[in-house]
Amino acid sequence: MSSSSRTSELLAWYDRHARTLPWRVSPKAQAAGERADPYRIWLSEVMLQQTTVAAVKDYYLKFLQLWPTVADLAKAPEEDVMKAWAGLGYYSRARNLKKCAETVEFELHGRFPDTEEGLCTLPGIGPYTAAAISAIAFNRPAAVVDGNVERVLSRLYEITTPLPNAKPEIKAEMAKLTPFYRPGDFAQAVMDLGATICTPKNPACVLCPWTANCKARMSGTAQTLPRKLPKKQKPTRAGSAFVLLRPADGAVLLRRRPPKGLLGGMTEVPGTEWAVDFDTASSLDFAPVAADWHKRLAVVKHTFTHFHLELTIWRAPAPAGYTPPEGHWWSSRDMLDDEALPTVMRKAVTAGVE
Repeated sequence: MSSSSRTSELLAWYDRHARTLPWRVSPKAQAAGERADPYRIWLSEVMLQQTTVAAVKDYYLKFLQLWPTVADLAKAPEEDVMKAWAGLGYYSRARNLKKCAETVEFELHGRFPDTEEGLCTLPGIGPYTAAAISAIAFNRPAAVVDGNVERVLSRLYEITTPLPNAKPEIKAEMAKLTPFYRPGDFAQAVMDLGATICTPKNPACVLCPWTANCKARMSGTAQTLPRKLPKKQKPTRAGSAFVLLRPADGAVLLRRRPPKGLLGGMTEVPGTEWAVDFDTASSLDFAPVAADWHKRLAVVKHTFTHFHLELTIWRAPAPAGYTPPEGHWWSSRDMLDDEALPTVMRKAVTAGVE
């Protein structure tokens, strides 16, 4: 079967089965004249990096409520953006989101570039995101390859080269398939096929519009693809976190992390460095103040991209007359949900106050 026939089959399937997503303009809505908003497509694509649709939906809707346009986001205080992002992870994305909005609004007069090349010049936008925005928002024939697309095409063409080495081959096949007509819909169709039919386990091949031509289905190798190189074992780092409570009301002492680096610009409780060879016995040498510190039984465990973390949690009431140093503040219990606390720090606070 030719590439054009495969493309037509999948678009017909998409017209019937497209997922309803808050950032998506459905085929029916497009037929009625509605067009994708580049701001909304960009926002969704940045949020969806390394994250699932289910995890992103509420954050996306919250951002749109707070900042309906790129101009609104560009003018928002960075601290508010980080607070709204807290819990979504990969916090450099939030910082780049703000920088990108400022670039678009203040340097490009509020208009996103409509080509992959132009989009790649913006902060936080790499080749995949540029291709997705170009295709979905501007209907440019860009080859969009995410994890779902990798799985679908690995099976369709029975590509046995392990990922990530297979990425160039998969992108080349996606480029051959991507039509000049409705390239954005086609990209979303392949994504939907991977998300709903060509799933990692137990793919529903009988329902797939490409089943008759899927090489992996015919050879019985679908569930073994895509293949991946063995993952490197992640090291485990350790550290301590200090939950200092204001005796009068139980408010928690917080501070902001440096603007660059891991969790840059986010909020945390005071703590030690995180190191593979951290000596827990020395923890109190790094306490923010001399106080009646008690070690909590629970150890907070969290996994980052490149390492596992185990945090020993210490709790103490603040000594009489204690005043937080510069860059620190008290946050009352009922305001903690509004702080820019990443997930690991919410775990630490919870372990310290319970």
